[in-house]
Amino acid sequence: MTKRRQAAQETRRKLVDAARRIVREKGLAGTTIDEICASCGVAKGTFYVYFKKKEDVLNELNCHVAFQDLLATTMKRDGTFSDRLSFFMREFASLIETSSLKLCQEWVRNSAVPEFATNVAGMDKLKLDRALTLELFKDGVRRGELRADAPVESLSALVVDVLYGEMLCWVASDGEYGFLKRTKEFCQTFLKSILEPYII
Repeated sequence: MTKRRQAAQETRRKLVDAARRIVREKGLAGTTIDEICASCGVAKGTFYVYFKKKEDVLNELNCHVAFQDLLATTMKRDGTFSDRLSFFMREFASLIETSSLKLCQEWVRNSAVPEFATNVAGMDKLKLDRALTLELFKDGVRRGELRADAPVESLSALVVDVLYGEMLCWVASDGEYGFLKRTKEFCQTFLKSILEPYII
């Protein structure tokens, strides 16, 4: 990688890290591009080299490599497929809960409200999460833990539906509904019975 490309990646990372800190504290509506740039010592014009508007930073924040790393970590774990899927779901909820309620509320607002429809961050994140979860199920088939005819697309979509529903309840309750707590309860109560017909 060239020094110029490394410098560009470092600048982008600084902008994203600064945005993450400020949005966690103030929410996106209370965050300005000037604040983001001042926080990391970057000229305002530089922001527009990487992002068209501040809402675009949400895409970067929510499609963070942490979720791809989570899949890789999950697939390396020992235990049954059910154990790995439960780990994946719990860690997914934990990553979002620890990222901050405000950041998640901003992501939901910018993804679900029609006047923000031009912001594709939510759709990108949904596609990413569905793809990662589907890959986990396909890995279960490859390992011979799930039947070859298991409806992996439907099962992986169900997992994402559950996680997103719990996330929405967490956001809507202003944090009173425990996202991680409810995910753990779902895994303990329902996950094995859902998977049972497809486990070898």
